[in-house]
Amino acid sequence: MLSAALVLPLLAQLTLPDPTPALAPAVTAAEKALVARHGPAEQPRIVRGLRQAASLWQPADGDAKAFEAFATAQFQPAGPALDALFGRLETVLGQLAGHGAEMGRTLRWWTDLDLGPLTPVDPLLAAWEPSAHVTDDLFASKIAFAALLNFPLTSLEERLGPGAAWSRRQWAEARLASRFALRIPAAVSQGIAQASADADLYVAGYNVHAHHLLDAKGGRPFPKGKRLLSHWNIRDEIKGQYGQPGALERQRLLTKVFERIATQTIPQAVVDDPAVDWDPVANTVRPSPAAEIEGGAAPRASVDGAREPDTRYARLLADFRAVQAADRYAPSAPTHIQRKFELDREIPEAKVVALLEEVLGAPEVKRTAALIRARLGRPLEPFDVWYDGFRPRTRYAEADLDKMTRARYPTAAAFAKALPQTLQALGFTPEKAAWLAAHIEVDPARGSGHAMEAGRRGDKAHLRTRVGPDGMDYKGFNIAVHELGHNVEQTFSLESVDSTLLRGVPNTAFTEALAFVFQARDLEVLGLPAPDAETRRLLAVNDLWMTWEIAGVGLLDTAVWRWMYAHPAATPAELREATLALAVELWNRWYAPVLGVKDSPLLAVYSHMIHSYLYLPDYSLGHLISSQIEAHLAGLPPGRLGAEVERMTSFGSLAPDLWMKNATGAPVSARPLIDGARKALDALEKKGPAGP
Repeated sequence: MLSAALVLPLLAQLTLPDPTPALAPAVTAAEKALVARHGPAEQPRIVRGLRQAASLWQPADGDAKAFEAFATAQFQPAGPALDALFGRLETVLGQLAGHGAEMGRTLRWWTDLDLGPLTPVDPLLAAWEPSAHVTDDLFASKIAFAALLNFPLTSLEERLGPGAAWSRRQWAEARLASRFALRIPAAVSQGIAQASADADLYVAGYNVHAHHLLDAKGGRPFPKGKRLLSHWNIRDEIKGQYGQPGALERQRLLTKVFERIATQTIPQAVVDDPAVDWDPVANTVRPSPAAEIEGGAAPRASVDGAREPDTRYARLLADFRAVQAADRYAPSAPTHIQRKFELDREIPEAKVVALLEEVLGAPEVKRTAALIRARLGRPLEPFDVWYDGFRPRTRYAEADLDKMTRARYPTAAAFAKALPQTLQALGFTPEKAAWLAAHIEVDPARGSGHAMEAGRRGDKAHLRTRVGPDGMDYKGFNIAVHELGHNVEQTFSLESVDSTLLRGVPNTAFTEALAFVFQARDLEVLGLPAPDAETRRLLAVNDLWMTWEIAGVGLLDTAVWRWMYAHPAATPAELREATLALAVELWNRWYAPVLGVKDSPLLAVYSHMIHSYLYLPDYSLGHLISSQIEAHLAGLPPGRLGAEVERMTSFGSLAPDLWMKNATGAPVSARPLIDGARKALDALEKKGPAGP
């Protein structure tokens, strides 16, 4: 519990409104009665609790007499009574969160998983948020007020400062109270869920059939069967082309696809239609010959070449307006931007921007670009932000990797069956691998794949992976190993943490970082050789290049949300133009000086912008954290990955720098990433260019 010494500075930093004139006398009377009952030692807690409860009390909750009666009955002094209240709320909140997650997972089952064509009711089920009324109900029942009366709401400054000295119990109390920091009405929560479901469905269906992309001569550069989800699969196809014969023209063609998506000049007819041919450069469409149509689709007599009508940006605006509706109910963080950085990430926006700009401006980036130019033997182009030639898998033809993964994993069930062996290959003991596998379910994803955590002990995390009719290709396998990293973190940080109030990791960037650690070892899972010293150097340079690429996207995501808040009445067309202008501005500042090409809109193509509500800075931070974890692991004896991941993730959701100090001995920093790349470049430049 918090001592009076910690309560007083907390009150000075946490801004709470004064009680309303109607409640002020009741607050004073309740304070007097409670101090008389429990003694002056409890006064700091009493004052804090009364102000917290009064700040969210509404007329519908009762009049002043009702508030006074509630407060004097529900305040618990430090000791056994407070411990009992803590235990009960910990149990109840854990069960509510867990069963809510299970219900949400079931409602989205048919839209998330590849179980055949959607029925008309499936989007309706996915849009219903069964937990939308839980917060309303907890306040209406006054359970929320019991928590606010007895446990501390804390400011970001408090958690990042004095919080370093808090006990585990103090952190758990702070996390408990934070569940009730916002009183978002059910209708607003349901609106957010509806917008999220609509955006997810839009993104999950945004496929381009590569065989139907035509070059300038009308040829088909891609074989049948490539159905590429934007942006993930198209980006990965660009990556996979390095070192392949004729790669440059295919990469340029896919880059033009990306430009058409970002600018919304893509013809509506080509989205997820295997019966329409498209020349992305000329931007012309035609019906596909019957012999070229895949999957039994019917031939088209004609095709309308009209562009997609800014649907991408309409979805983003719908996201914005849904979460904007919550602003008035969050006086301590009255914008989604503040809530994401201060409440969710617990890293100030200015610090995140500084970390990302440190990477974007690192001299090692231009040195890496020079090395890539030498390896490719040509000037760089915009798509080279995704250069993948440093990765060891480029020693293997993608077709060979596809053959290997399809043979091993013909179905999602086969991947699930192999989980114990997969986890052992990643460094877990046979016993721990079996335990983890028993806590993870594998499902066939309709989209690119994702990890869905369990919300209560006893439930299972779910790994969603995309498996084609002929089995899991290498791209799908690589993503599946990434999602497995999420699931392992989710399992340890729920089942092994000392309090379920501390379940999870500090923020999304940390679970992304751990997923990157797993994803980097995908070839080892396939039984291919572990990286030697030379390969590790290449990987260090690769990590810098990847982080440089995604850092600009994180800055763009933030800038677009700031623009929407400055222009709340914008149309989809206005948002499109603003997003593209911001993307080009960032490109010209950070990317054109490195790549030598100006005015590219590629930063705007990431699908996360449309369905993940200001998520992309977490992706960038995840690379920094991953590099820091990898640097820590490199200093340990071989075979320690499994034990270290368990130790790190069992620490729970404390402040980011506290978590990182426990994990690696130092706070979150960009230096391990940059320093590792510099040392690797020193060695590689002496040797000279090699590889694709």
